[in-house]
Amino acid sequence: MEDAGEDPTVFTARSLPSDPRLLATVTNAYLGTRVYHDTLHVSGVYNGAGGDTHRALLPSPLNVQLEAPAETGRELTETFVLDTNTGSFLHTLEGPSFQASQRIYAHRTLPHVMAFTVSITRVAMGSWPITVLLRSAFSPESPDLDLHLGPDFQGARYLMAHTLTPEQPGGPQLEVHMLWTPVPPALTLGESEEDQTWEFLTVVGGSQAEAQLCFTEALQLQVGGTLYAAHARAWAQLWATCGLDVVGPLPLRQALRGSLYYLVSALPQPGAPGYTCHGLSPGGLSNGSREECYWGHVFWDQDLWMFPTVLLFQPEAARALLEYRIRTLDGALDNARKLGYQGAKFAWESAGSGREVCPEDVYGAQEIHVNGAVVLAFQLYYHATQDVQLFREAGGWDVVRAVAEFWCSRVEWSPEEEEYQLKGVMPPDEYHSGVDNSVYTNVLVQNNLRFAAALARDLGRPVPTEWLAVAEKIKVPFDPRQDFHPEFDGYQPGEEVKQADVVLLGYPVPFHLSPHTRRRNLEIYEAATSPRGPAMTWSMFAVGWMELKDPRRAQDFLERSFANIAEPFKVWTENADGSGAVNFLTGMGGFLQAALCGFTGFRITGAGVTFDPMCPAGVSAVRVRGLCYQGNRLDFSFSEGSVTIEVKAQPGPGAPPLEAELWLTHTRVPLLPGHRVSFPHSAGRIQRSLPPGAEAAGSTPGVS
Repeated sequence: MEDAGEDPTVFTARSLPSDPRLLATVTNAYLGTRVYHDTLHVSGVYNGAGGDTHRALLPSPLNVQLEAPAETGRELTETFVLDTNTGSFLHTLEGPSFQASQRIYAHRTLPHVMAFTVSITRVAMGSWPITVLLRSAFSPESPDLDLHLGPDFQGARYLMAHTLTPEQPGGPQLEVHMLWTPVPPALTLGESEEDQTWEFLTVVGGSQAEAQLCFTEALQLQVGGTLYAAHARAWAQLWATCGLDVVGPLPLRQALRGSLYYLVSALPQPGAPGYTCHGLSPGGLSNGSREECYWGHVFWDQDLWMFPTVLLFQPEAARALLEYRIRTLDGALDNARKLGYQGAKFAWESAGSGREVCPEDVYGAQEIHVNGAVVLAFQLYYHATQDVQLFREAGGWDVVRAVAEFWCSRVEWSPEEEEYQLKGVMPPDEYHSGVDNSVYTNVLVQNNLRFAAALARDLGRPVPTEWLAVAEKIKVPFDPRQDFHPEFDGYQPGEEVKQADVVLLGYPVPFHLSPHTRRRNLEIYEAATSPRGPAMTWSMFAVGWMELKDPRRAQDFLERSFANIAEPFKVWTENADGSGAVNFLTGMGGFLQAALCGFTGFRITGAGVTFDPMCPAGVSAVRVRGLCYQGNRLDFSFSEGSVTIEVKAQPGPGAPPLEAELWLTHTRVPLLPGHRVSFPHSAGRIQRSLPPGAEAAGSTPGVS
């Protein structure tokens, strides 16, 4: 497999990976598959009861491979390309007399549509026909769906189906309707033709009417010759307003681009109407069949590991992720009742209903820290957008209040220690179950309750006294002699931990730590963390060392944080040995945060977005394109000597004017739309413009 050259946006290979799990994915917000894979998944369509629920397997008409006749094989050059600029996968065969190519993509603006095109071009003088083969193993069968073939529609085949088993007793059996262009066994460029292109559509909807409407819309673009052009144009528009790049090593640049590409592929095009989000799972929509990639379930991975990057680049999509939690609140309320508590307990593994679907009870009962990640996502969104409507009218407040009620019913008062305690939990470190006072979980409880109280005041609602009492008095384990936070009561340094846990305090969990305590936490848990743990772990160590301004150690952990990338298409595996989930969005999310919030020092607070830039060793400059804050979109770049911020010319409706407060010089720099400002390297905060002499609430540097 060849290197992709100096372009970090295009991944090229001469052959496909031997492990089919590592094939490139083509995904949009509604449909997902791997190239040359026989399975297509539809967002929100699960089959199976309770812990057996998984993404329903829909047979994929896109599983077609381009081949040349056997007699031309020795003369052919073959390439496979994942082009992140256009969101498409391209397979090319080139011989002495012709070039043939197949392009596969999930349409960016028509999310119910996937397509592939085949093109043949004559490259040598002559008039003989040129034929290529299309190898397809499509069969309309599925272990998850009751399938029936129906009448053709406008030249397309039609399949109708419904899931066999609902997630919950009495729940719906979801419908799936698919139209697809039949694929012939071969295509021929005629004697008098110089080039020709054929397009093949696959369209999926939740009803026959929806599938037919979407097919008709795609067909109109196809007839006009603009189907692919509209898709490519949408990707170009997206990249013009969303980017993260460095002046640094090519593998780092490729990792950044590939990770951002796979993550935003799972999100709707900004401004797309009528999008309903069914959550982001660790392996994305291209994976999640039975016994694969956690069966497509939604974990804390969405809220803690993926959400911050989504929020900073696409706040509309971030809101949709929160709306998934709002829609599944009834399931979370039921989970809490079954455990004997008040309020809401979000499922460790969630599918359609929000009720617990984890196959093993211990995780659903003990990994209650998922609640903390959910409310932290709501908190970050509130600070970054000031979208009060979500909380006042659209159910956001109900989620925050219900989680606060759960925490207050779940804690126990210890008269001996005069503290509230959380007993019998499992922290993010899943090597330890049934422990008391997970420091990570308890700090999240404290953070959630303080946010709930502040939000209640903003919304004009009463604040239960118990919320602040528990926040003030919950136990936060700390060893003053060794100046570190034990993971839980009784933890001893050196006990192996599975993954990032205590090192999440400070970032992404807001929690004030002295530099020495932060360093001690990093050092103690670096020595104890298993090398077999999941991919996102080392990214948080990298963030910690960037906070402490140690560029060499930051670089070491940054390199470890993207070591799980598999060539040639930059598909992540969950574990370093290649096991676990693939196309592991969780690992990508952690890595992107290491760059987006580690390099820049971005922290979303109630007072603004703080920044404290630092280039790790080997990186001389960083550019963030399209940072979103309260309706404004900004570009933020820096090198070792200066910082540049530019507010784009057309802020959103009601977007406030902004300024940069520079802590080194105690000055404020107006950030005017369409203007670029530069200043010497400094920490500071992007915030709403304040009148002279005013100070932002919560403006103390380092405190969120």
